[in-house]
Amino acid sequence: MSEVELFAPGHRMCAGCAAPIIVRWILKLAGPNTIVTNATGCLEVATTPYPQTAWKVPWIHVAFENAAAVASGIDAALKAMGKKDVKIIAFGGDGGTVDIGFQALSGMIERGHNVLYVLYDNEAYMNTGIQRSGATPYGAWTTTSQVGPAIPVGKREAKKPIAQIVAAHNPSYVATANPAFFNDFKKKVEKALSKKGPKFLHVISACCTGWRFDPSKTMEVLRLATETGLFPLWEWEGGPWTNIKITYKPKQRKPVEEYLRMQGRFRHLTDEEIEKIQRMVDEWWAEIEKEEH
Repeated sequence: MSEVELFAPGHRMCAGCAAPIIVRWILKLAGPNTIVTNATGCLEVATTPYPQTAWKVPWIHVAFENAAAVASGIDAALKAMGKKDVKIIAFGGDGGTVDIGFQALSGMIERGHNVLYVLYDNEAYMNTGIQRSGATPYGAWTTTSQVGPAIPVGKREAKKPIAQIVAAHNPSYVATANPAFFNDFKKKVEKALSKKGPKFLHVISACCTGWRFDPSKTMEVLRLATETGLFPLWEWEGGPWTNIKITYKPKQRKPVEEYLRMQGRFRHLTDEEIEKIQRMVDEWWAEIEKEEH
């Protein structure tokens, strides 16, 4: 691990935001011989106000939709130059990954580029006004899934299972990660960086502004996301997506209500809706536990 801070403090990310925590540790694990592409979003806007930058490695700001495509081009260029020891990391939020940037991500994996793609998932388009994305979970309030008499539940669609979709492309490695479980997070970053070909990390990234919670509670909220089973931690290294290895299994999953009630974006949910979300979580775990046996 690099002793040098490759992601400088003093950036403009919100207090309580998990994204800079994620980026800081990934870069420390990757080391200075790294090139980064970064899709438009909170991370880009708040870390590079001209003429300043928080990045101490080569960094390229790209459009919302093409972080994976530009990373693919870097990989092709390095191969043409005969350089094999440079790490390429693409960072994108959920909007720039599961929605706008999915075509480029899919193509990057299909072509087999040697890139680590990191989705920092704050579950909405936070930079442009907290609009819903494909990664916004069922029931969540956003500015485009508002709650009222016509739609009392908030977002009516389920969260897109992006890591499962990526695994169907047959890359070299896929994992979900949570910075509140640091040992698991560290091992997965190191494993991803050690593999050749396309790799994908889906990292949950709490947003106190959009999720409506006290910034001092970031790690508590993130920990509950996994302890309740809503954001399970697993890795995949080949085969059908159900061929996953759970890397952290709570001894006893906490009720999803503990996680939901900490966040203002879910405060409108009725007991019936919370029970529905609990059933969704229980059904996912039942399917996975059936496969394990």
